[in-house]
Amino acid sequence: MIKTILVGLDGSEHARTAVRYAFWLGEKLGATVVGLHVVDIVSIEGSFFHDISGSLGFEPYLDFSSKMREVLHERGQALLQEFADQAEKRGIPHDRVLAMGVVANEMCERARTADLVVIGHRGVNEKFSTGLLGGTAESLTRKSPKPVFVCSAEFHECTIPMLAYDGSQRAAAAMQSAAEFCSTLGLPLTVLAVNKDEVAGRKVLDEAEAYLRSYKLRTSFELQQTGNAPERIANFIRENRHDLLFIGAYGHSRIIEMVLGSTTEYVLRNAACPVFLNR
Repeated sequence: MIKTILVGLDGSEHARTAVRYAFWLGEKLGATVVGLHVVDIVSIEGSFFHDISGSLGFEPYLDFSSKMREVLHERGQALLQEFADQAEKRGIPHDRVLAMGVVANEMCERARTADLVVIGHRGVNEKFSTGLLGGTAESLTRKSPKPVFVCSAEFHECTIPMLAYDGSQRAAAAMQSAAEFCSTLGLPLTVLAVNKDEVAGRKVLDEAEAYLRSYKLRTSFELQQTGNAPERIANFIRENRHDLLFIGAYGHSRIIEMVLGSTTEYVLRNAACPVFLNR
């Protein structure tokens, strides 16, 4: 079960919501919450500053870079101290880490020693993002070696979770996480399958029902035979007011996703609740 939760801190409102979810999970699961702030090396050593210094005809870059590094380091320490103060106030076991590098890469590396990664839907640079999902969040959901909990913009305790299940290996991993999570927190679980073939859809749900039976959960099973699967999942969440979705991450290769799109990506962009992703 989940005993170590890694949460990304960048000072944005989405990250602050992520911390609230991480603390809530930590309290419910008896887990240690690790706050991670990454000083983004791209913001210090990116080509933008090289171009600026060159076009001005002088070389202030090295001194500017060291000062920028110092300022960002101090800001990171302040964010981590705020995180630690909040954790201590709530009596949550915690740790904090300050790293430097490419944000998504550093988080993936630190995730190796965690059981779950909690991130905001968007980050501190959300005004400069082109989609509905921040670049760091999207990268993490593709690369993280551990499950990722992508938060919604506002915090709400999760009480009506659901699982999108299609019988795949990744969906099976998500089902195990959902079963452990819901049994620990005493929550019900709705399982949704989207398949135009009723026989195939019922077979998938029967597999899920057989697996979940040993957990003694309050379960319900729904088969949707109409509509596009990603849209049907997102609409089902809204229609039934589910507040947490468990789903397997990225079932196709990156090339296929670029051409056909991805169920995971669509749901991440459109689900009106946090999403728990399993690879």
